[in-house]
Amino acid sequence: VLPLFVHHQQADAAIAAMPGCSRQSIERTVATAREAFELGIPAVALFPALTAAEKSPTAIESMNPDGLLPRCVQALKRALPELVVITDVALDPYSTDGHDGLVEAGQIVNDPTLPILAAMAVTQARAGADVVAPSDMMDGRVRAIREALDAAGFTEVGILSYCVKYASAFYGPFRDALDSAPRFGDKKTYQMDPANVREALREAALDEAEGADALMVKPGLPYLDVIRAVREATNLPIAAYHVSGEFAMLKAAAERGWIDYDRCLLESLLACKRAGADFIFTYGALDAARLLKTSRNG
Repeated sequence: VLPLFVHHQQADAAIAAMPGCSRQSIERTVATAREAFELGIPAVALFPALTAAEKSPTAIESMNPDGLLPRCVQALKRALPELVVITDVALDPYSTDGHDGLVEAGQIVNDPTLPILAAMAVTQARAGADVVAPSDMMDGRVRAIREALDAAGFTEVGILSYCVKYASAFYGPFRDALDSAPRFGDKKTYQMDPANVREALREAALDEAEGADALMVKPGLPYLDVIRAVREATNLPIAAYHVSGEFAMLKAAAERGWIDYDRCLLESLLACKRAGADFIFTYGALDAARLLKTSRNG
């Protein structure tokens, strides 16, 4: 799965220089998705990079049917009807606070966030999203989203739950690309403690019971043991997210001549697969697809 960052225009030089995390206009996103699909990549995951004027404390833009993300979904489905389009469900790209949930009196509040996430998912489904992917880590959001989708007639839209998302230090380039870093504090009150494996199994079981169709572990390589543990605990498809920091380290080391980028990229993805991932989100998807195609063609 190729993650793509959608913006109203092409990225400035600083953002464009970040490995794999360049912002792209809708037109360029469609072109990149076409290239990916022709290389055999069946799905893209969209993340919106909004302007400051579009952000608010209640993330109201996330429910705008004419917003950046819905328009991009519509453009992709017109151009590539068979491409699987996965959309991110979380408040942080739309919120002036930069958190994944609503903020009240300096606290992230779980239950008041759920109706917003559900409405956001329905907006994305109406635009043509095939899979909605709640990455917010609010408790109960999978059930809220499933009920809202079903009530709106989108019973076939799948839910890929980021059920095991750690409060990781490897997300830096991603947050810079989306300008979605928290404006205060951190995300440790709702993302998971990197030292905790048992909670991952509880989170996976809860989201499966609430109606998730697939489960995500994020990040990837530092949490291969977690991917394996979740794989052994469920029959649902498992996704691993080879995150921006992991990918950036490969690119930076390769630029210094310290590693063979091609071999290390494929080995990194193979490790996620070996641990039990059925599919992998990676900023190296295009590179990996080209390498695999070359290998197959001899």
